[in-house]
Amino acid sequence: MHITARVDYAVRTLLELAAKGDGRPVKAETLATAQSIPHKFLEAVLADLRRGGLVCSRRGPEGGYWLARPPGAISIADVIRTVEGPLASVRGERPEDVVYTGAAEKLRDVWIAVRVNLRAVLEEVSLEDVVADNLPAFVEELTRDQGAWERRRV
Repeated sequence: MHITARVDYAVRTLLELAAKGDGRPVKAETLATAQSIPHKFLEAVLADLRRGGLVCSRRGPEGGYWLARPPGAISIADVIRTVEGPLASVRGERPEDVVYTGAAEKLRDVWIAVRVNLRAVLEEVSLEDVVADNLPAFVEELTRDQGAWERRRV
């Protein structure tokens, strides 16, 4: 899975807002500085998050951004879908919509399985889980596997 800078910045920004926890508006500049995110890029990401219903905003001296829902109600999958679209796609199509023939016929099943596994992790981990350092047990177990940390070469 390729995690784009846009997704990475969006998740980190929402984690900053979740860590604040008081619901008061936080300036984009404060968020950008806290996570070393280019301010202009962050503004575009925040616009996506606002349109996607994950953050609210207010202009003015007392303005800024805050989470639109409790941090426990926003999964990492929600963030990815908001800024990038579906978790898994094949050439821009949903995996269930691709059709292969011959030797590649079962490849669609592989793409579906990949999506299922992405969902299993990304839909179960919320902003609150990450901020509270309380990841679901199965995620912690996956990261304890030594093979998870090894780089694979072609």
